Amino acid sequence: MKKILVVDAQGGGLGRQIITALKEAKIEASIIATGTNSMATNNMLKAGADHVATGENAIMVCANKADIIVGPLGMVIAQSMYGEISAQMACAIGQSAAPKILIPFNNCENIVIGLKDDSMANLINSAVTQIKTILNNN
Repeated sequence: MKKILVVDAQGGGLGRQIITALKEAKIEASIIATGTNSMATNNMLKAGADHVATGENAIMVCANKADIIVGPLGMVIAQSMYGEISAQMACAIGQSAAPKILIPFNNCENIVIGLKDDSMANLINSAVTQIKTILNNN
């Protein structure tokens, strides 16, 4: 079974919404949620993640084993998300062979030029659509 890694920080709100959308879309994959802190992880667990883990080492190990990685753009930028993403986490995610679905937000001093102002729901729907495309092509 394919493994989708959902990475989030802070309160895990984005990760929770991603997992909820993946479950509603009946994606045939194991959803692994990794949070930079226990609150983020717990919120993703409540959303229905199949497996959860917390912290830098968990993110690094799971990124290496994932078939798809999804989360905020900041997960690949060291020291982003108010410092919750370490250089080692960003490097592990960036070096993973898995396709990365990066959900862009213009916050935490990372500004994506040319990004249209879109709702969180539309961004998540686009992410789920892309995940389906990747899974169907493999």
